[in-house]
This record gives sequence, C-alpha cells and structure tokens, in this order.
Amino acid sequence: MQEKIELMAPAGDFVSLQAALDNGADSVYFGVEQLNMRARATINFTLDDLSEIARRCKEKNVKTYLTLNTIIYDHDLSIIKTLVNAVKENGIDAVIAMDQAVINYAFSQGVEVHISTQINITNIETVKFYAHFADTMVLARELSLRQVAEICKAIARENIKGPKGRPLEIEIFGHGALCMAVSGKCYLSLHEHNSSANRGACKQECRRKYTVIDQETGNVLDLDNEYIMSPKDLCTIDFLDQVVEAGVKVLKIEGRGRAPEYVAMVTKTYRQAIDAYYAGTYSKDKVAAWLLDLETVYNRGFWSGYYLGQKLGEWNDSSGSKATQKKIYIGQGKHYYPKTEIAEFELDAFDLEVGDKVFIQGPTTGSQEMEITSIWLQDASVQKAVKGDVITFKTPFRVRLSDKLYKIVKSEYAKD
Repeated sequence: MQEKIELMAPAGDFVSLQAALDNGADSVYFGVEQLNMRARATINFTLDDLSEIARRCKEKNVKTYLTLNTIIYDHDLSIIKTLVNAVKENGIDAVIAMDQAVINYAFSQGVEVHISTQINITNIETVKFYAHFADTMVLARELSLRQVAEICKAIARENIKGPKGRPLEIEIFGHGALCMAVSGKCYLSLHEHNSSANRGACKQECRRKYTVIDQETGNVLDLDNEYIMSPKDLCTIDFLDQVVEAGVKVLKIEGRGRAPEYVAMVTKTYRQAIDAYYAGTYSKDKVAAWLLDLETVYNRGFWSGYYLGQKLGEWNDSSGSKATQKKIYIGQGKHYYPKTEIAEFELDAFDLEVGDKVFIQGPTTGSQEMEITSIWLQDASVQKAVKGDVITFKTPFRVRLSDKLYKIVKSEYAKD
C-alpha cells in the first residue's frame, strides 16, 4: 500500500496542540521563545514545555518539529545552540530552519533539519545543495504544481537522499494564510515600524486598506479591490489528488497564530480528504462539503495559490475573517463527574439553550465541539440558563477546571 502523505498541523499553545492530536495530525510544528516566525502572533511554548510536547506526541505516534526559521544575528547564536541542544535532549524529531547558522549547528549535532520556505527553493540544483544538510524541504510558495512535480520526479530519478540516508522529502503549504511577499520574506513591517517580519514580529501592513495616488496629477487611482496587498487564504482540498500525485510527501497547514477550533477543523477536514483519496472515495461532493466546513473557521476567502498556474494574486475585498461562524465566551469549568460523564460550568456571560452548539477548550482537552442536548440547573431540567447560573450537562469527553465554554453562533458571512 502506498504510504500516505504526511499531514502537518500547527500548534501555537497546548490547546491547539491537543486539537491537532485529536483530529488526525501526523506531525505538528511549533515555536519556542522568540526565534520563530510567529514570535508575536501566538503565546509560544517555552523550553520547559518541550518534554511535555514530546510526551503527548509520542503517545499518539505524531512527529514533532520545532521552528527556528527567523533571521539570526550574532547575539542569537548562543540561544540557537541552547534550543537545538534542547531539541536533541527531549527527542523532538527535527528543526525547521532557514538561517545557515541554525542549519549548520543542528546538522553538527545530528539533529534532523527541514528547510523552511524562507530559503525559497525553486529548482533541483538547490535541492541537491541542501540535501547535504536536510531531510525535508519546503519548496517556494510561488511554484506551480507542475514545477513541484518536476522536482519530485528528479529526486526519485536521481535517487537524492538526505543525511539520514532516506529519500529526500518535499513539503508544501496546503492551507492557510498567504503573504504577498516572495515565500514570506517581507520588509514592510520593518520599514514602517522597525518590527521585522523576518524576526517573527510582523505588524501585517499588507492586511490594511490603502489608497493609491498618482503623484504627477494628484488623481486617486480607481482600484477593483481596496485590499491590494492582502491575498486570500490558500486552500488545496479541491485538488488534493493532484498534490498527492505530484509526489509531495508532507502537506503543511498554516496557522500557529490561529484559534484552537481552526486547528481542529482544518486538521480534521484534511485528514478526511487524505484518507478518502487513498481509499478511492475522494469526490466532488465530498470536496463541496469539506469546503463548507473550512468556511466555518477563520479564513480570508480561499484560492489555489500559484499551484494551478492561474493569474498571480487573488486579493481580499474586506478586512479580517470571513468565517461563517464565531465563538462567544460564556463560562468556565467547575467540576466533572467521570462516572456519569457530567460536566459542571458556571456561566460568566450570556445565556445557553438546549440545541446550542458549543466549543469546550483547554490545554489538555484541546478543542471539542458538541451540541447541548439537555441542561440541568439545581437538579431540575431547564431549556435555558443565563449569566450567573451554575449548570451541568452530559459530555462525551472529560472536562477540566481550566476549560472554557464558548457558544457557537452564525457570523455575518453565514449563508442562509
């Protein structure tokens, strides 16, 4: 049987990590401290968290990759060595890197290296060069699927292997945010705010609305789209069969800065699509249903990126997410009765009714979605509870005191 393409999910914190594990990720990637491309976009793990990350993932037979993919300065070198040493000591599977200082030190310590898309690999000769150091490479995001396939074929034809002696693997981004910059290397934020995107501190200048003025005449240019630097999100689920058949070995979901329900939904959806492909049941009807599911969580609209050779750039016509649903915080866990599978929550805000859909989220619980089928208040069954009530209801999973309860409601982008 053909080995399945690896599904890699993002983890910005323990809630998202557990969501990825619960929904079928084959591997997860995450940042530690400040030397990663989402240093300001998410909470980030600490060095002390590595052992727990490794433990949870090994229990599920899920691979772990630490991102060290920022530009590195001289004063960072000691930190890099500390991080790489910790990766080795804690049994993390690989580091994702773009700076030669990281690549070289990790290689010298026998730590597996994956080349970040920031290197901008676009041809087989560059693949051969980095194959001396790395076992997996993320190709440039601007390549077409035809170009990706040619590189994969050349690797197989020339039997190119990484330092571990295994055939070199090609990884591509499959879903999530895209940046207007070439393979994510942008300097707008640095120029405007002295806050470098290439050091994980992007201020997302490209997501804003701009007016273009002709300096010669003073005329304001008529633009079809006001968000001229903010591309839609990448989505490959409707041509996933072509991705697999191109020879790609790892499919990466972007989103370390996004919410746990995003990680849960996108991971679950692509897991279903990948499994369907290998089972021979991948179909247009299933794709249509998966797209509706993906639209429920954070997105800026979807397009195929550059993979299908379409015209460059599909830009947003509005700011922020176009998700068809959103979550509203309503309460926190108080107790859980394991024998009866009953959870107790205190409602801190808003109301809750039978029939409502909710997320229950926490560092160990992950992101669990369910429908409220009954509510108990002071030993009586009720149809509705309000702010201040302490309620119980049945859950198919364990709830912890740190867990938060969110009600799921339609957004303005929901289709009737």
